[in-house]
Amino acid sequence: MSKHIKFACEQSTRQLTPFDGFAELNACRLKLLELGLIGVDANGIGFGNLSIRDGATNNFYITGSATGGKPELTPADCARVVAHNFERNWLRYEGSAIPSSESFTHAAVYDSDGTAGAVIHCHDSKLWAALLDQAPTSSKAVDYGTPEMAYEVMRLFKVSDVQSRKVLVMAGHEGGILAVGKDLDEAFAVLMRERKEES
Repeated sequence: MSKHIKFACEQSTRQLTPFDGFAELNACRLKLLELGLIGVDANGIGFGNLSIRDGATNNFYITGSATGGKPELTPADCARVVAHNFERNWLRYEGSAIPSSESFTHAAVYDSDGTAGAVIHCHDSKLWAALLDQAPTSSKAVDYGTPEMAYEVMRLFKVSDVQSRKVLVMAGHEGGILAVGKDLDEAFAVLMRERKEES
């Protein structure tokens, strides 16, 4: 298990069946990779992840841990999160890939916003600095990938305009930004709108 994964994982099945939205996920991911919004940092650590909701459930498909730098994913590079418990710091997933370290953050978005169908977590230091405390922003004291971050995301959905603005800044995770949409096209468009406004 990667040191970057901060929750307990329980694998329910190794096989992940091909899923609707996989082609869109790969296409969106490639655009993010080309823009440097996901990838691998100077230390060889992958960053950035995407997810899509599984139908009307709170289950979701998410890119696997340490896949940030791969030019193209296969379904085996994704996981389907089928249960989570923030209090127990635990989740259950299907597939051979370990779900992204940000799985709890994505889960908190889907739990908080029934209209959210996709989440992009990317890194953009310039945009992050510009949006810090100007857009809905998590507490600087809260680390990524933790139950505390999940609770913080849920809090922001209650007390800020994150549901309508569709962007969230992770103050305690330098460069970390979340974009939310009804699908990946909308989440990507939100990100591009924010980048354009700040350029």
